[in-house]
Amino acid sequence: MVVVVGPSGAGKDSVIGYALSRIGERPDIHLVRRLITRPADAGGEQHEALSESEFETRLRAGDFAVDWTAHGLRYGIPASVRDELAKGHVVIANGSRAVLDRFKDAFPSLLIVNIVARPEILAERLDKRGRESTVDIALRLERADSVGIHERFSSVTIDNSGPLETAGERFLSIIKALIDGKA
Repeated sequence: MVVVVGPSGAGKDSVIGYALSRIGERPDIHLVRRLITRPADAGGEQHEALSESEFETRLRAGDFAVDWTAHGLRYGIPASVRDELAKGHVVIANGSRAVLDRFKDAFPSLLIVNIVARPEILAERLDKRGRESTVDIALRLERADSVGIHERFSSVTIDNSGPLETAGERFLSIIKALIDGKA
């Protein structure tokens, strides 16, 4: 299980997308489609949109391997990803630094890929999104540190302050190493 984390604006989805587009369709690599209490047309990643009540029903039914709340939204990783992991496949999910212990409990074989970018780059990217006020962006930037990840989890950090290709190729090399059994 590969969980990609990092601050808002670091480019997690972009790095994942770049690497997956380069590796092509493979039956042994799976990108998790998260379930989120956000409208499907809200922009950003492709996700399954759920209402609060639908999310709660699915949670009670045990449909999530991991779930969390952040920024007023609820997120879930489908329990079905365990089936792909049981086959020896690589599963990639966009996660949250705040719930890495939950990911570790759910997936003992876990690699954290921490995507980072310089603060001024994060601020610029968040501003370009146009979804948040200057105050909200400042609050997000305050939460942008990744203290403790390397001490507590098997992890790799990728700096995505420069060209997407640089970070994307680094992530691609990690995925290829996992497929080849070298990681």
